Amino acid sequence: MEILAFGVQSDEKPLIEKAFAGKHEVRCLDVFLNQDTAPIAAGYEAVSTSVNADLGSGVLQTLAAGGTQMIAQRSTGFNNIDLDVAERLAMRVARVSYYSPYSVAEFAWTLAMAVNRRVIRAASRTRDFDFRLDGLLGRDMHGRTAGIIGTGKIGEAFTRIAHGFGMNLLGWDVVENPACVELGMRYVEKEQLLAESDLISLHVPLLPSTHHIIDRQALARMKDDAILINSSRGGLVDTTALVGELRAGRFLGVGLDVYEAEAGLFFLDKSLEGVDDDTLARLVTFPNVIVTSHQAYYTQDAVSQIIEATVRNIDDYLAHRSSENVLVPAAPAP
Repeated sequence: MEILAFGVQSDEKPLIEKAFAGKHEVRCLDVFLNQDTAPIAAGYEAVSTSVNADLGSGVLQTLAAGGTQMIAQRSTGFNNIDLDVAERLAMRVARVSYYSPYSVAEFAWTLAMAVNRRVIRAASRTRDFDFRLDGLLGRDMHGRTAGIIGTGKIGEAFTRIAHGFGMNLLGWDVVENPACVELGMRYVEKEQLLAESDLISLHVPLLPSTHHIIDRQALARMKDDAILINSSRGGLVDTTALVGELRAGRFLGVGLDVYEAEAGLFFLDKSLEGVDDDTLARLVTFPNVIVTSHQAYYTQDAVSQIIEATVRNIDDYLAHRSSENVLVPAAPAP
């Protein structure tokens, strides 16, 4: 079978072609799946999509009309997919339920230390041969408190690194992780975690219950000199409220690898045309803020695991097998 893969990065393409070799034909496109590009998939029974694909009702109907019966998303998150519509259209949908949690956890810590130690500002200065230390004062993480919102696999990996720094550990989740408790984590109410943590990192999925989990009230509870890191999903943070707090001079630093309106921006080159998103434009002007373009997962290890799982998802579809990756089980009858 020939698969059409949307939103393939240049680094990702050889890994996809190698993983599919000898099993299926794959055509890689660098364009992302949306209403304008969906007609390209006509005649393809299976398509593979990236995390920022638009898989809303209109796109799904276009795909189905063109003969697509299986969607293999190359990500864990699936908040971009209208699963109810996919089910009505008898389309099978699968995701990647697991890949290296260390990729995201390590990058979250990269953001935390970069804003704490003013690495971007320091590197920019030295390129201009300005070697002053003014404005570069950071602080030790040892002995301070890390608050981890979401203690699944990625949250646990982040917690292990925090434990290595010698930090006090606070956690919040619907279910306690025994491995985190063993490391010394105390599970507390979210309000207490926000008020007591020097560093807060978000590792929960984007659901209706977690949308804007960091809203204006949550931001108000945080310490004025706290660090906030989001490497999960942009919709977890009310960005407009965050900008308001930053304008008031709050927070030691903010590191965002995701943004709630990133679709149509992230993974694309907008340097020659600019962006008309006033909130994002204001956000990146703050000297204590780092915004990266959803790259936390982007290691050779994690991407390879994502692609291997995608191949298995397509193999399972063809063999009429189910797995933990299947979100909508519809499949053609044997």
